[in-house]
Amino acid sequence: MIAFVVVFAISFALSLLATPMAERLGRRWGIVAVPDETRHHRGIVPRSGGLAIYVSLAVALLVVALMPRAWMPPTPEGPDPNEMRRLAGVLVGLTFLVVVGLIDDIKELAARTELLLHVAAAVIAMAFLIFIEVVNNPFTNQQVWIPWPIPFFITVFWIAGMISTVNFLDGLDGLAVGVTALVSVVLTIHMIREQQYSVALLPLALLGTTLGFLPYNLFPAKIIMGSGAYLLGYALGTLSIIAGARVATILLVMGIPIMDVAWQAYCRWRAGRNVGQRDRGHLHYRLLRLGLSQRQIVGLYYLLTALSGTAALLLSSRLYKLLALVILGLFGLWALLFTTKRS
Repeated sequence: MIAFVVVFAISFALSLLATPMAERLGRRWGIVAVPDETRHHRGIVPRSGGLAIYVSLAVALLVVALMPRAWMPPTPEGPDPNEMRRLAGVLVGLTFLVVVGLIDDIKELAARTELLLHVAAAVIAMAFLIFIEVVNNPFTNQQVWIPWPIPFFITVFWIAGMISTVNFLDGLDGLAVGVTALVSVVLTIHMIREQQYSVALLPLALLGTTLGFLPYNLFPAKIIMGSGAYLLGYALGTLSIIAGARVATILLVMGIPIMDVAWQAYCRWRAGRNVGQRDRGHLHYRLLRLGLSQRQIVGLYYLLTALSGTAALLLSSRLYKLLALVILGLFGLWALLFTTKRS
């Protein structure tokens, strides 16, 4: 179990140390955010957090790649011959996104350009064998293989959608980072329970990175992620596929943010606006207008994520998970309709 301690300690310590450095670089380079209708933070804050997230996560993943196999318990099914290739895909995709994200932090790219970059990141992942080609039928408990080229479109939609979800979720201090940390816990526990120990190190590295960054990002934030939201979304999208956590599990844990993005995209489309453009229509902004404080809203999201994550881990039956998804969907729909009407 020494591998788990090493990976978590490195990712956490690097994130804790690199974030103040990224803050100073952001101020020096002028990569800052001014409060506006979609940014609710105090004063002018550096938006260079993506640099710290990238450094800590990339280094931790490199440690996983170079770590002696003797440091980890043996996997009953033996090592996956494509494991290192998929890990390389995560690293290449993160590197691509931190470069284009830094450009976005400086120049503020158009929403359509951002979406194309998200799709490009998903294609990079697929080039390294990270794709969805098998789903589980909840009624028969049998695996269903999806014929090509359908997996291409599903994977692009999943990864690009997860990047956009985390990006839009990053509207209040500590919100997206904390939710990502909780999802990382679910993925780590899931993989350890499945006895896929080497794969469990990947979401564990993400957990250490987010926990090290979180103290600087909580309200009132000293630094915000900026393009770091791209990195977290890409990491969640790819690691959920690599971890074999299945779409239903992640949909259950990230259900409310995903529904919120889909709902707001529909509202923008209906109003004839760009579906990828930021606005104040997201659920956390509506709760803010209803009088809740930033800390209350962030705490509520943490609680919902923790509860749905616990349900995803405790519900062994896929049929029960489907039922839980339906219940969560109905609750989310009610929350969206209620807050839309009231705010």
